[in-house]
Amino acid sequence: MNRLINVGFGNVVNSNKIIGIISPDAAPIKRMVQSAKDNGMAIDATCGRRTKAVIVTESGHLVLSSLLPETIASRVNQKEHDIIKEQSDNQKEVHNEGSRAN
Repeated sequence: MNRLINVGFGNVVNSNKIIGIISPDAAPIKRMVQSAKDNGMAIDATCGRRTKAVIVTESGHLVLSSLLPETIASRVNQKEHDIIKEQSDNQKEVHNEGSRAN
């Protein structure tokens, strides 16, 4: 199931495809971003604002976001938590229905 995470300004990324969320401040990351732009592998989701996070995907694409890495990570973690809770609730519901049948 696709779990879409808002990375700012209505742009979303499939959280199942995220490898890492990193800050763009270090020189090696800046080179990586420039290389991705040159090769057509960068997706700019900043809407003209300063890039504060670089999301690395399984396909090798880099998604540039104006949100902080911590903000995006918390959204991914919250989505994971919500899904685990929902699965747990569904299992309890199935178990309760089985108990009532007896």
